[in-house]
Amino acid sequence: MAKEKGRKLIAQNKKARHDYHILDTFEAGLVLTGTEVKSLRQGRASLVDGFVQLDAREAWLYNVHVPEYTQGTWTNHSARRKRKLLLHREEIEKLESKAQETGHTIVPLALYFKDGRAKIEIALARGKKEYDKRQTLREKQDRREADRAMAAARRKQRGQS
Repeated sequence: MAKEKGRKLIAQNKKARHDYHILDTFEAGLVLTGTEVKSLRQGRASLVDGFVQLDAREAWLYNVHVPEYTQGTWTNHSARRKRKLLLHREEIEKLESKAQETGHTIVPLALYFKDGRAKIEIALARGKKEYDKRQTLREKQDRREADRAMAAARRKQRGQS
């Protein structure tokens, strides 16, 4: 069997980018059981309530929902169990020092397979205030309207020539 190449996205946490200012991102490996990997290969997972906690110089992923594998037996995993993250010591130390600052947290952004191995993209983030969220949505909407206007102008110009 040929080893798969590239990045295959399983789940994304779009809410995290809406609720937080992303300061820095890290890629981490995951310690998983066999049925978790099979469930992930079916493209089933949710990062919505997930967060990362550091204790005893180890990073742990909490509240990420990986549903039980449908063909699993008594060996099946718990859907919301805590999972260990595989990071370099320097990365853990950097995260630990930054996360202790007021208002900072570590959130998962994306869960994916990279060259056949399960990886998670985590981010050091600071919570947004309500007015920041509204401003971000307004900027996104303004950008979309400007793009539409430019596309319409291009179509009109092409029609005249």
